[in-house]
Amino acid sequence: MIFLLRRLAQGALVMLVVALVAFLMFRFMGDPVRGMLREDATLQEQQELRDRLGLDRPLVVQFAKFVGGALQGEFGVSWRNQQPVMELILDRLPATIELVVVAMIIALLLGVPLGVWSALNRHRPQASLLQTVSLIGISTPTFVTGILLILVFAVILGWLPSFGRGETVEIGFWRTGYLTASGWKALILPACTLALYQLALFMRLVRAEMLDVMRQDFVRFARARGLPTRLVRFRHALRNALMPLVTIAGMQVGSLIAFAIVTETVFQWPGMGFLFLQAVQFVDIPVMAAYLVFIGFIFVVLNIAVDVLYTLIDPRLRTGGAGAGR
Repeated sequence: MIFLLRRLAQGALVMLVVALVAFLMFRFMGDPVRGMLREDATLQEQQELRDRLGLDRPLVVQFAKFVGGALQGEFGVSWRNQQPVMELILDRLPATIELVVVAMIIALLLGVPLGVWSALNRHRPQASLLQTVSLIGISTPTFVTGILLILVFAVILGWLPSFGRGETVEIGFWRTGYLTASGWKALILPACTLALYQLALFMRLVRAEMLDVMRQDFVRFARARGLPTRLVRFRHALRNALMPLVTIAGMQVGSLIAFAIVTETVFQWPGMGFLFLQAVQFVDIPVMAAYLVFIGFIFVVLNIAVDVLYTLIDPRLRTGGAGAGR
């Protein structure tokens, strides 16, 4: 319990810093009043809009109001759309979550087996070729990958759509494309684009961990006992090799949500990243600040969840590693 309370306190401090950074950063990106009013607006009209938005108040008062609203899930009204910011984010959240979920599943289902195979067959030419391909996958920018996939599968072959989300179905407050054929067709290209880097990362990580674990004494002892090779590899070695993947995969989920901006822009995917890009173009400060705080909250929650999961796997970590050191 003390461990969890300590992590929660650290998370609260991080969120406060993120809120301060978001508040200060976006307060100096320009005057939103000029962008919201017509060019021939009078000084009185500009001042009235500043009063209505609360921009004439001291920064300390504005920040306190911002933090108080954030604690209640209120980030004000979008200056561009004239809608509650949280309403806009929640409307775009399903598209981003579904894209990230499919991308992560693709990355894990392909990355882990390929990493294990390349580790167990490291002397084969195919394994070297796979490593080269994975290095290319990590090095290639996301927008280049997306454009190439659009060129091949949408323009040349005409198999898949190049933009949009397809048809969606509302289930309560959630709007999903998982239940329509066009939704799945529209999801394939952006999900593969977003998954490529993670796939290469997971494959290289699992390969390195498998090679390291296979050299450990407990694996050699298991072999000396005459245990079957498959049991040694997939029950003893793989289980320990996947431990670092728990941390990396947990953090990559947050990274996928945060950095899906490029993918969503290339494919015109109506998610949170595309909403943030539009907010930057129109200097919509409430949306930009809320997006940064929301992403920071996701990272904090995932970080705490990974820490808790680690303590469940290895209780010695609850005491800060003292037991593990001894």
